[in-house]
Amino acid sequence: MDEIFKLGEINCPSGNLVVIDGGHLGLWSGERSPAEIDPASLGIDDPMMAADVIDAVDFAVVGPDAATAVRSFGRQPGAMLHDIPASKAAELGTTFAEHCRTAGLDARLEALPSREPHAQRVRRTADEGGGSFLVFGVPVVAVGGVPRDRHLPVLASRVDFGDGVGSRWSQISIRMSDALVESSVPLGDIGVDWARVLFGDADALNAWQHDEPVDGLADVAFWGAAADEVAATFAAPELGEPGEEGVRGWTGLALPEAIEKARALLRWKEETGRRMAVDFRPHSHHWQVMRQIRASEAEAGTVDIGDVRLLCAMTSWGDGYFPVSADLDSSGAVVAVRVSFSDALK
Repeated sequence: MDEIFKLGEINCPSGNLVVIDGGHLGLWSGERSPAEIDPASLGIDDPMMAADVIDAVDFAVVGPDAATAVRSFGRQPGAMLHDIPASKAAELGTTFAEHCRTAGLDARLEALPSREPHAQRVRRTADEGGGSFLVFGVPVVAVGGVPRDRHLPVLASRVDFGDGVGSRWSQISIRMSDALVESSVPLGDIGVDWARVLFGDADALNAWQHDEPVDGLADVAFWGAAADEVAATFAAPELGEPGEEGVRGWTGLALPEAIEKARALLRWKEETGRRMAVDFRPHSHHWQVMRQIRASEAEAGTVDIGDVRLLCAMTSWGDGYFPVSADLDSSGAVVAVRVSFSDALK
């Protein structure tokens, strides 16, 4: 039998909810063009590849059979094709035209004059009834019609799956009302590369600071086989953070001092070849929520951006693609938005 946990609450004053890998929010463009995102954030340091990404193209699918054509083409979820590298744009157009000719569909691609910002992708997807779209190749889910005037509980179900799997989340859901669920509709998958999922208001994400400290401060943490030796060498105390027993380092340092501490540790590690891990933690929104997650038995935490609360939780399954559904009442109103994890066993 499922054991139910309340992980916390969120609120969604824009009415548009985003479900996304919390570790990927450094790639979120908000109201800006995705072309403004530094390709280094994607792990791209080759100048030619970086230019290919910066000059990428978004395509709208138009024509009487547009919806059928983009769905049967099967390259991306949603009604558009996003973030096509510049060097691949012409080839994609040819492939799509051939697909439509073979299938007898009247549709074509039209390149947008500029890339569609991620916040606009949310609004358009919500207006279309909710669903999934890509953010630099990572599937994200958006749904509209979320109550704007109250906080919403985030509930998780834990099940012992046995067979060496153990106790893990079977699902996490945002509950909109207490109405009976009469049906469910799929919204698409979310892609998770950082083992965590975040539920947040679309407008609040425009102000998300993933790596930039909100207070100008940062922590430096280290652990591993050489931790005692490093602590003695650098006069480093226990970090003192809940859930991080045995981790050493410094908290609340001015950013320049924290950067120098982290560089000194990394130099020492390289010069000595000792085994240790070093973590540089600017006091960003991501750091705020991860600090709570590390201290929480449920591995969940919240962060406030202005008057808006967002929640992030570890999947307990690690990475993968996880389906998101909307549970509906008899009138078709959304009762809950639910991420299912038990499919990871399949």
